[in-house]
Amino acid sequence: MRVKFNIFFTGFLAVALTLFLSLNVMASNEEEQSKPAGLEEKIKSRTHAVPDFFVPPPPFSEDIFPCSECHDELEPDETRRELAFHDEIVLRHAEEQRWCLDCHNPNNRDKLRLASGQLILFEKSYLLCGQCHGTIFRDWKAGVHGKRTGYWNGKKQYRLCVHCHNPHDPKFKPLHPLPPPIRPEDLKYTKSSDDEIPENPLEKLLEAENKDAK
Repeated sequence: MRVKFNIFFTGFLAVALTLFLSLNVMASNEEEQSKPAGLEEKIKSRTHAVPDFFVPPPPFSEDIFPCSECHDELEPDETRRELAFHDEIVLRHAEEQRWCLDCHNPNNRDKLRLASGQLILFEKSYLLCGQCHGTIFRDWKAGVHGKRTGYWNGKKQYRLCVHCHNPHDPKFKPLHPLPPPIRPEDLKYTKSSDDEIPENPLEKLLEAENKDAK
């Protein structure tokens, strides 16, 4: 009797488990069919996307942007050459491996172009720089590299790479060292009377400006 009961109970569990798994598979298929086309790709792209950073406007040269004001009338020439108009730009940025149109889009000069062909605004130029300078981009996002202002637990403003680096010649130029400040005990006039201390030359300039203003 006990053997028959065990066989019956085992068979019942097997049927119940099979039915449960079948219902789950059917529900999963219905959910997949109810998703709009392309939704899965959108979710994946959002998961791996870089968030937008709040940045000030790029430091464009005066009267140079939008580039399309001039380039819309010109036929794109993708031949590597010395520039005839922007002759003040000298490329010292892996110049053996790249040229202007590796970053600037030839068909829409108001946009930059990533290696994937995606077009981005100049305000998102950090994505372009981050393609090659991955570790620096990581530090920039964390606020370690570059300048970031704002609240530690709130909105922050990031400075773009080009706010500090010339994109065509990004290496910082050497600075001429200045002498150290004079120590207070070495000042020449610390023990002099008021009459012995020479007048501040700025006071004469201010007096002259005040007279001209009158």
